Amino acid sequence: MLEENETVYLLDPFGKRVWARISYGMVQVPSLGTVDGSKFIGKDDGSAIDFVGKRYTVLRPGTVELMESLERGAQIVTPKDAATILLNCDIRSGKTVMEVGAGSGGLTTALLGAVAPTGKVHTIEFKEENALRALRNVKRTGLDAYWEYTVADARNVQSDVVADALVTDMPDPWLALDNLYDNLRFGGRICSYVPNMNQAESIVNALRDKGFVEVHALENIQRGIEVHPGGVRPSFDMVAHTGYLIFGRKAAV
Repeated sequence: MLEENETVYLLDPFGKRVWARISYGMVQVPSLGTVDGSKFIGKDDGSAIDFVGKRYTVLRPGTVELMESLERGAQIVTPKDAATILLNCDIRSGKTVMEVGAGSGGLTTALLGAVAPTGKVHTIEFKEENALRALRNVKRTGLDAYWEYTVADARNVQSDVVADALVTDMPDPWLALDNLYDNLRFGGRICSYVPNMNQAESIVNALRDKGFVEVHALENIQRGIEVHPGGVRPSFDMVAHTGYLIFGRKAAV
């Protein structure tokens, strides 16, 4: 059953989402106004619920929905890229991850969803305003118990974290590589997310020079498919280039 203080979204018949935090009293819901929260009592994930003369489906958000609805500031790593990072870096429950660059907390949300409830994400963020925004977003997911952050420069920060994976979202990750090298265990995996080809080239060369193995770069292009009663075709809209993903593993040299 849905519980009080959970964050859920109400899906209308046209696919529009309205976000709400469950309360069993009167509750303020954006775009709906003040509604009777007692209607949530006894409801389960996927139940129908009526507010202000309209029927909604109440749903618990997954990682994708949470990422898509974050308070935005800095550009986020998109779900298509986050999923690739999780798999290629073998990020799962119990793992320790060091993240450089919180942005708005999009990738942080995906990382936390993967490592919980026995792992930890340690984030280094250069700008305090980004860290505070990410904190608000992480608290909304209910996963903040598994997150720690430091406002610092990754090129000279001192940390005793030894991570299974190091994930960077910064314009010049090769400049932080020497400083963070000891924070990644041997055999650990690294991912650098950069938007431009010259940046991809620089971090690939830096990883190879540092003795990393299985270094490779890729990008994801995602296209939706429109399905209508009269036919099926590719969508005219495409989530094309968002960033280059560079992966490698730390080996003893």
